[in-house]
Amino acid sequence: MQNYAILIDGGFAKRKLGSAVKPATAQDFAVLVQKLQALPPLDTMRLHRVYYYDSVPLESAHDKPLGGGRVEFGNNPVANKSRQLFEQLAKQPFTALRLGELSFEGWEVSAKKLNKAPGTTLEITAEDLKPQISQKGVDMRIGMDIAALTLKKQVQTIVLVSGDSDFVPAMKFARREGASLFLAPLGQHVKPAMLEHSDLLLEISSDTA
Repeated sequence: MQNYAILIDGGFAKRKLGSAVKPATAQDFAVLVQKLQALPPLDTMRLHRVYYYDSVPLESAHDKPLGGGRVEFGNNPVANKSRQLFEQLAKQPFTALRLGELSFEGWEVSAKKLNKAPGTTLEITAEDLKPQISQKGVDMRIGMDIAALTLKKQVQTIVLVSGDSDFVPAMKFARREGASLFLAPLGQHVKPAMLEHSDLLLEISSDTA
């Protein structure tokens, strides 16, 4: 019996499975995995492991310009929900978390404010400034695991839950090394290159209800 692994791009999947009002939960991801397992030809294969990739919440604190005050990112409700999600996902069977980090890059003017600027000058208030936060290490971990799972022959099929074309090089590598690459974009329209370098498109709704 062939083995397969499910690799979930957490940032992408959370946007597809949840919303700002109703964030995705560990149960939503459990249902997603169950739906994938039931799809042919996965239903005749053995699940090796589910890998979930995301960034740990930003824990640093920074002074806010134009009005002062200090922002404690670690106390943000979004950060608390992320920590709870990771704790719950870690308890699910055959699941491994691969967590990168977030980096604070300073403050930037919101795009909404810039788009409404009628002339060549712009008046900025404290409310117009948004934290610039970048994600580090997540894409790299996905690429490395695709390579490791393929080269070590731990699985014969990789199921990639993502719509990010940055993974095309890793997808190409897996196929060149003899693995099958199934793509599950959860209804997201993806670039032709992702379809070209996948063996099977898994049609599955992002609605976990």
